[in-house]
Amino acid sequence: MKVATVTGAGRAELLEVDQPQPGPADVLVRMRACGICGSDTFYITIGGIPPRQGCTPLGHEPAGEVVQVGADVTGISEGDHVVINPMAAPSGIIGNGGATGALADYLLVENAVRGVSLEVIPDHIPWEVAALNEPMAVARHGANRCQPKPGDKVVVFGAGPVGLGAALAFKSLGAGHVVVVDILPGRLDKALQIGADAVINSAEDNVVDRLIDLHGEGEAMFPGKAGTDIYLDAAGVPAVVDAALTAAKRHATLGIVGVHKEQVPVDFVNIMSNEITITGSMGYPDEIFEVTKDLVENWEKYALIVSHTVPFSEVDDGFRLASTPGAADKIVITFP
Repeated sequence: MKVATVTGAGRAELLEVDQPQPGPADVLVRMRACGICGSDTFYITIGGIPPRQGCTPLGHEPAGEVVQVGADVTGISEGDHVVINPMAAPSGIIGNGGATGALADYLLVENAVRGVSLEVIPDHIPWEVAALNEPMAVARHGANRCQPKPGDKVVVFGAGPVGLGAALAFKSLGAGHVVVVDILPGRLDKALQIGADAVINSAEDNVVDRLIDLHGEGEAMFPGKAGTDIYLDAAGVPAVVDAALTAAKRHATLGIVGVHKEQVPVDFVNIMSNEITITGSMGYPDEIFEVTKDLVENWEKYALIVSHTVPFSEVDDGFRLASTPGAADKIVITFP
């Protein structure tokens, strides 16, 4: 079988390897779809990650069909459609430095336990939507970390896949009004299509003024604050943190799920005087299958997040597209 592998700095290849054979506790999955994450293109740029520098299997957003089930595995049958938890693999995180990657013809799920390492989904869910389960779990964890209450007013900065997933998560968790902020009109249109209550183009409008228009004024030590309860940074740029803390009222929450590549100065007098909570978010300690139910129930909305599907035989084109700024939103690799 073939597996997409980083073989050097700036180089990824489809390598021929032996098809894995499942043991009594394992499940073999034929891959049907796997999303490309920004980390995949980063690993290609730097030549992989330890302990497999120069030989890093790629792909950690998998969905596929079970083709073999070990004798000791329960709750899973051949032919089941499944999504997979890449962090549960005993040989290391799938596609993130572990021994295996999901951008491959087949994936061995070791010590397969339903609800821990994989979960069954209905057959009618399109494969490219099923492959969103992992990044949507990242988004769901980001929303959960902000501890939203029913009726909260929320703003999500960044209408990429995780930002859109977070907007859906906040709506699912009972938020009363969700605003999405971005600079790309196409992404803002998509935010409205998935159910955002309003959008702001930060390249054209003053974000703080628009939030006051939408959410009213909030109580704070100084006037001019928005009534927004939660700010989620899914963009990872300093301007977002500045805008959020400029707008934040007393007891507002700022969640950080976007990856920042540079340090961001923060006015801690503002944090202290308005008792603002800042919380980070990484991965999905509990959300990998929590999000699955919502994904299944609202798959048509989640489907809008996928902008491109690319066949596995042309995975290099997918990597190039993913590494070109503004060229795509979410790319999913599909398998025959």
